[in-house]
Formats: sequence, structure tokens, C-alpha cells
Amino acid sequence: MEGDNIEVKTVKKEDMKLMRSLSRIRHTIIVTSGKGGVGKSTVSANIALALAMRGYEVGLMDADIHGPNIPKMFHIEDAVLYADEEGIVPIIVPPHLKVMSMAFLVRDSDNPIIWRGPMKIGALRQFISDVRWGDLDYLVVDLPPGTGDEPLTVAQLIPNADGMLVITTPQEVALLNSRKSVGFARQLKMPVLGIVENMSGMVCPHCGKEVDLFKKGGGEQAAKELDVPFLGSVPLDPKVVISGDEGMPVVLANGDSPAAKAFNGIVDRLIAAMEGKGGQG
Repeated sequence: MEGDNIEVKTVKKEDMKLMRSLSRIRHTIIVTSGKGGVGKSTVSANIALALAMRGYEVGLMDADIHGPNIPKMFHIEDAVLYADEEGIVPIIVPPHLKVMSMAFLVRDSDNPIIWRGPMKIGALRQFISDVRWGDLDYLVVDLPPGTGDEPLTVAQLIPNADGMLVITTPQEVALLNSRKSVGFARQLKMPVLGIVENMSGMVCPHCGKEVDLFKKGGGEQAAKELDVPFLGSVPLDPKVVISGDEGMPVVLANGDSPAAKAFNGIVDRLIAAMEGKGGQG
């Protein structure tokens, strides 16, 4: 009507690219932890590969700018990216896994990336909008630990993510920080998909008895206290370390191992929850 003030919002070109990229992704899992050293990247790699092994089209985005470890876990750290007019082509890991990481952009892995916040924010935006992810069933985002620039940026860039998956170990210091991760997600109004307790007990290879090196059950108790799903425990398993160092996640290298079975159980629960088949929480 005449005299009315009509506000016209202009969508920036980079925002349009971001929205177009996200519109082709059905589900996004953001993997986080309150502290380092809990095996978050190992969990991310195994979850992403387990999804791909089920026939889904999957992307794995390594959002750890300063310590990108995902390529090492697939033995693709020497892969070379290329780009065309449509964007950056991610590295393909058979059968259906597309990987993007800062490690592909740094030729000398011993050189540190010394960036302030704005540069990291720009890189993460490009990882989503400028990479040719195509049509994905799942995008798994491996965050650096904590609640700083990168986790906040990813959460803001992907506000419609299915939720955050919090990785912890049974020690009290790790559980304390996992609670902060849950609080972080809630402050951003992002769902919490659940808590995974990594390094939860170990079966002795000599006597067959279970040894609780780092205690056990703290992750499940924290999930109950915080009223979020508990998605499972992954035991300490030497095969996880060996297969990871050899560039083949344990779900593929040793599918019958206790750790691989645990990862597959977690993936089944995630799929059930996100595909609306009556999964937890």
C-alpha cells in the first residue's frame, strides 16, 4: 500500500551459494567434543564410512583447521584437489564418501596454520559452499574440540543441521567438558543427537577379561542427567589404532572387531533417529 515502508532484503551471492549447497544435503551430523584426545576424528571417520558402506551418499568435512587428521585416516593425505568453474572437487573414498580437509591445501604437514578467526570462518564457509558435494544423504562434520570459532561458525552456517553428536571418554574431566558441549548446542538451539562414550573399557587380548582403564559408564550417566540419548560405547581396541594408522578405518578393516560392531550399532541408532524410524530421542 502507498505509504507503507517495505523492507527489501538482498541475499548476497555467497549466501545463495551456501543455501544451494545445503539444499542438496538431506542430513547433517556435527561431531564435537569438549576437549581434545577423546578420539572424535576416529569416530567421525568410522561413522562416515559405515554410512557409505550402507549405500548412502556421504560427505565428510574436516573442520579442524589447525589439526586436520581425517585424510591420514583414509591414507589420502597426499591427494591433490582440483577445481573448475563449478567449485572444488572433493577427494573420493570408495564406495560413496567425499572428503574435504585443510590438509589437502597444505603441502608440508609439519607447517602450522597460523590464522585468526576471520580467515578460519572464511575457509569453513568455502568448505560448505564452494565444494562440489552434490546430492548427499549425509554430511558428517568433524569439528575441532571446544566451543570456539570453528564450532560456532559451523553451527551458524548450518543452522538446520540434524544435530550435534558429542564424543567423550569415561574420565571425569572429559565428561565435564562434554556437558559444556551439550550446553553449547542448546544455547544455539541445535538438537543433540546423543553422546558416545569412546575408549570405554578394553578386552584383554591375553586373558579375555574386560579392563576399565579409564573407568566406564560415565557417558551414559551424563546422557541421563542431561536428558539426551546415549548412542553407545566404543571399547579400547588396538585394531582401531592400527587400522587408522594404515589409512583404513576399523569398520572396513576389521568389521568383526568389538569396536567396529560398536560403531555400526551407533550408526544404526543415528539412522533410525534421523530417518524417523523410532530411534532414540
